[in-house]
Amino acid sequence: MSQLEAVLAHLDANADAAEERLFTFLRMESISTDPAYKAECRKAADWAAADLAAIGFDASVRDTTGHPMVVAHSGGDGPKFLFYGHYDVQPVDPLDLWTAPPFEPVIADGPQGPEIRARGAADDKGQLMTFVEACRAWKAVTGSLPVNVTIFLEGEEESGSPSLIPFLKENAEELKSELALVCDTGMWDAETPAISTMLRGGVAEEVVIHAADRDLHSGMYGGPAMNPIRVLTKALGALHDDTGRVTLAGFYDGVHEIGDNMKADWEALGFSHTDFLGEVGLAEPAGEQGYSALEQIWSRPTCEFTGITGGYTGEGFKTVLPAEARAKISCRLVGDQDPDAIRASLRAHVESFLPADCTAEWISHGGSKAISMPTDGPRFLRARQALSDEWPKDAVFAGCGGGIPVVGHFQSILGMQSMLIGFGLNDDRIHSPNEKYSRASFHKGARSWARVLATLAEA
Repeated sequence: MSQLEAVLAHLDANADAAEERLFTFLRMESISTDPAYKAECRKAADWAAADLAAIGFDASVRDTTGHPMVVAHSGGDGPKFLFYGHYDVQPVDPLDLWTAPPFEPVIADGPQGPEIRARGAADDKGQLMTFVEACRAWKAVTGSLPVNVTIFLEGEEESGSPSLIPFLKENAEELKSELALVCDTGMWDAETPAISTMLRGGVAEEVVIHAADRDLHSGMYGGPAMNPIRVLTKALGALHDDTGRVTLAGFYDGVHEIGDNMKADWEALGFSHTDFLGEVGLAEPAGEQGYSALEQIWSRPTCEFTGITGGYTGEGFKTVLPAEARAKISCRLVGDQDPDAIRASLRAHVESFLPADCTAEWISHGGSKAISMPTDGPRFLRARQALSDEWPKDAVFAGCGGGIPVVGHFQSILGMQSMLIGFGLNDDRIHSPNEKYSRASFHKGARSWARVLATLAEA
């Protein structure tokens, strides 16, 4: 029996103990956004550090201005890898929609088989513990890990990570590694593992159009007085043409077409836009014509409206011209698009529609560049094969419609790329009542990481 086979056998033999450790972790109410749970966040950090110390890591809890970080080093020879996860979780509201108390984990039957239900089961305690359990098994069987590993656990990912950037800058030399390993993503489906290799960036802007100095009676002022809703909707309506393309000047600068090989891989996944839209009560694709729905989600930029308000929106009717109207606009970016340039173009576009009596107030909600990983690198190819060896179907290189800010920070502050391997499923209900994590995701996820650690040492 090879070392890897012995490690996998150890994981199988100790699966029940691994579940109990996860359940202990899940019982901690580590809601980072609510100050009432500060002690619970500290408790979760202390527990994670103690668990890592128990398997031989040099682990410590590091204080920040917010919730603490956990840093643990395995030591050893060979290339160094940084594993990232977060121990904090989302609030549980609305509580009455949970079928069991959110911090009392249970095993329940689900459409994909047995599932672990609790807040944090998939995001991210169950995910990060797959990596910890793989390390535990390697330590138990061989006394060491195949590569040098630093584990870095954050406690504020669900509340905007206010302490993350200062912490990375202050501890850059300690955390710098060959590659970051991030387990906060998902599978393509329950039988097909994935390595996420493309993350879209973003620009989030809020605009307020101001007109009269107060709300006006529509019978007295309707007609001669400019209505800010009219101004706003005209500007927003002109942001897309009839083919779904965004009309902003320079918007597509830095957008690249995907290669033929990747396009063929994505087409082979059998993604059905009819099924995808049908699950949410829709039928007709509304995005950029000439691109599949999967390409639109993973590799094309978008400009969407995520909120619009103005005037009286309560029950009944009120005959009023509002003094202001506002909208929230979210752009998802790909390739080498420049967030600052797109923000400037968006503002110029809206302001070009302003009549003399109106002004625009802008509120920025941040921005980030898209990130792409080198799928042709030997480590990524070996990791893909390692995942394929564990699961029924071969692993795929997948895109991601959203973004993971920490990956960008690792690149800009620590100068390293990330490999994103996760075992969540689309129906895990993260951030929602009855969050769950497939039991198979947890146990085969740990086996997958054991294989990946072995192949990283070979690479």
